[in-house]
Amino acid sequence: MPDAASSAQPVTGLILSGGGARAAYQVGVLAAIAELLPDAGHNPFPVIVGTSAGAVNAVGLACGALHFCESVQRLTAVWRAFHTEQIYRSDWAGVLRQASRFVTQHVLGFAGHAPVSLLDSSPLGELLARELDFSGIAAAVRQRRLRAVAVTAFGYESGQAVTFYQGRATIDPWLRHRRVGVPTRLRLEHLLASASIPLIFPPVKVNREYFGDGAMRQAAPISPALHLGANRVLVIGVSGNPLEGDANARVVRPRSGKPPSLAQIGGHLLNSSFIDSLESDIEMVKRLNLMSHLLPVDAPNGLGLKPVEVLVIAPSQPLDQIAARHRAELPRPLRLFLAGPGATQASGAGVLSYLLFEPGYCNELIELGYRDAQTKRAELQRFLGLDA
Repeated sequence: MPDAASSAQPVTGLILSGGGARAAYQVGVLAAIAELLPDAGHNPFPVIVGTSAGAVNAVGLACGALHFCESVQRLTAVWRAFHTEQIYRSDWAGVLRQASRFVTQHVLGFAGHAPVSLLDSSPLGELLARELDFSGIAAAVRQRRLRAVAVTAFGYESGQAVTFYQGRATIDPWLRHRRVGVPTRLRLEHLLASASIPLIFPPVKVNREYFGDGAMRQAAPISPALHLGANRVLVIGVSGNPLEGDANARVVRPRSGKPPSLAQIGGHLLNSSFIDSLESDIEMVKRLNLMSHLLPVDAPNGLGLKPVEVLVIAPSQPLDQIAARHRAELPRPLRLFLAGPGATQASGAGVLSYLLFEPGYCNELIELGYRDAQTKRAELQRFLGLDA
C-alpha cells in the first residue's frame, strides 16, 4: 500500500482497462490530456496500470514517460495505422490453419500441445518488439518521472490475477485473495500474456506458468494502482455504459425474440470480463469514499479508510454499434470465419468491437475518446492540478 511519503501529496494513477480494439478509445483521451499540459515532457501519471490491450497502451506510455506528449503521439500514430494482420493472422492460410488446428485438437480430441486459440496472435508480438523500448521504463523510474507501471495477467494454474510491476524499490509486493503483486522487469511476454483474450488468442508462458488476459477474475482493477502508491486515479474505460445513473443516456435495444447467436453470447462474456469488474470496483470505491467522510474525526487512524478520488472517462456511444458500421473493413477470410457464429451481424457486433483492428473503426474510436475528454476538460484540469 502507499507509503508515508507517497500519501503526503497527490499521486495520480492512470488505469487503462482491457478491450482489444476498443482500447483505441484510450488513445484519443490521452491525446486530449496531452494538449492540456503546459510542459510537453511532463508525465502527469506517476503510476500507470493497464490490463489486456490497456496494458499495451500503459507500457507504451511508460516507455516514453520522459517525453509524455511524444509518447502519446507515437501511440496515436500506431493505432491510427492499425490493420488486423498486424495483430493476428487474417489471411486465408493463417485463418484456415488455426481453425483446423482448433477443431482437430480441441473438438475432435486428437493429441497436440499447441496452446488453445481460435486466432494466431504472433504478429502482435512482432509489432510490440518493433515499437517498444522497455529500457525507457527504467530510465523514467531512475529520473523519478515514473513511480511504477504495472500490467495484470491471469494464471491458468494458480487461478490468480498477477500484477507484474516495475518501479521504485520502496514499493512492497502484495498478496490478497486471488490477486498478487510481483516486482519484475517488464518484458514482451508480460504484455502478450495480459492481452491474450481467452480462447481467441493463445496463452503465454511467463516463467513456469501459462497466463491469459488479465481481465479474467480481476475482482479489483483499481487496487494495483493503490498498492503502487496512487491516492487518486483516472480511469479510462471502454464500456460505453453510463456510470452516473443517467437513464436517458442508456441505449434501448429492440427485442427481436430470436435466440442469441454464438457471437452475441460471446460478446456478453467478453463484456463481463473486461467491463463489469471495473464498473463494480468504481462503485465500491465511491461507497468507501462516502463511508470515510461519515466517520467521526476522532476515529482511530480513519479505521484504515482513506478517500481515493476517482475520475472516469468512458465512451459516450455504444462501441458495438460503431463496430457494426465498420464490419466491412474486416479482411474477407475473417468475415467468412466469423459469419457463422454471427459476429458480422448487428446483434453479434460486441465480439467484433474487440477484434476490429482496422483504421476506420480505430480512428472513429480515437476521435470519440478525444471528444469525450474535451467535454470533461474542466474536470481534467482540476483533477490534474492544471487549473491553478
